[in-house]
Amino acid sequence: MELDERKMKILQAIIRNYLETGEPVGSRTISKYTDLNLSSATIRNEMADLEELGYILQPHTSAGRIPSDKGYRLYVDNMMKAKALELAEKEKEVDNMREFLNDKVDKVETLLKNMAKMLATNTDYAAMISAPQVHKNKVKFIQLSQVENHQMLCVIVLEGNIIKNKIINVKEDIDNETLLKLNILFNSSLNGLTLEEINLGIISKMNGQAGEQLEIARSVLDAVAEAISAEDNLEIYTSGATNIFKYPELSDSSKAKELISTFEEKQLLSSLIEKDNEGSDNGIKVYIGEETPVHTMKDCSVITATYELEEGVHGTIGIIGPKRMDYEKVVDTLKYIKDQLDSVYKKKE
Repeated sequence: MELDERKMKILQAIIRNYLETGEPVGSRTISKYTDLNLSSATIRNEMADLEELGYILQPHTSAGRIPSDKGYRLYVDNMMKAKALELAEKEKEVDNMREFLNDKVDKVETLLKNMAKMLATNTDYAAMISAPQVHKNKVKFIQLSQVENHQMLCVIVLEGNIIKNKIINVKEDIDNETLLKLNILFNSSLNGLTLEEINLGIISKMNGQAGEQLEIARSVLDAVAEAISAEDNLEIYTSGATNIFKYPELSDSSKAKELISTFEEKQLLSSLIEKDNEGSDNGIKVYIGEETPVHTMKDCSVITATYELEEGVHGTIGIIGPKRMDYEKVVDTLKYIKDQLDSVYKKKE
């Protein structure tokens, strides 16, 4: 059911007031926030309808109402306009971000850690950034060469030009002709495949073609699996977890403890990254309450953005805060950071 204009304005007023105060909103307050010139009684009737439709809730301890997850979702999807920040504040934030991002940082790890801190400080919420990954990485090239007696160097090049080196011990040295045949075998069999695509059939066929060099073939396959798996290990940098204590609805001891543990252990955060990798039209996703894939964040809202180095090589930026977070500001901030981070990486290439 679509809400009529009056109900939409009342819902918007409830949400905006709750975002500012964190307190349940009554009809008398709403009468001051809208241009409808309605009586408190009329507003109460409309609020009753909104509650019946599931857009607002009435806490048992208060006569006022608060937005439900459904109400927040409607607000985010249909009412979130580009809210103009005060010019001075906007210019200051943009200048600070630009100066930070343009500052040359040798290590990507340092850049991402510092950016997580800056986002947490700028938004007053918790922030997370995942290191760039090549998702479902493929083998691009394999090169075997003799380096020492009874030792071979296996160079594995993955998509995104990620290079992994592995020393393989051999019982006896191999002549150049045999090396050439092995290189042709590995590249013709594995080129363009992900780890999931290197199935038992392919492995069995390669082992059969390797003949006397079966042990080397197995060692190379192990090295390939190790190289791809190493790239699949997700690195996540977080900051501002203690900001959650600033919001009463999240500062309950049990909730806060769970959230802090999530940020410290980071494993649960990977489900946000996986969900984000499913893609979205504009690179921004908003999860409200029960929508979030992290069960310890059911009382939060999470907004994520995807940044990209090149096709298939990307990471995720996320902001975690209360459901009454300033959605417009967070989305604007993430869009800007995403665009600038894309630009910074492309400049570094």
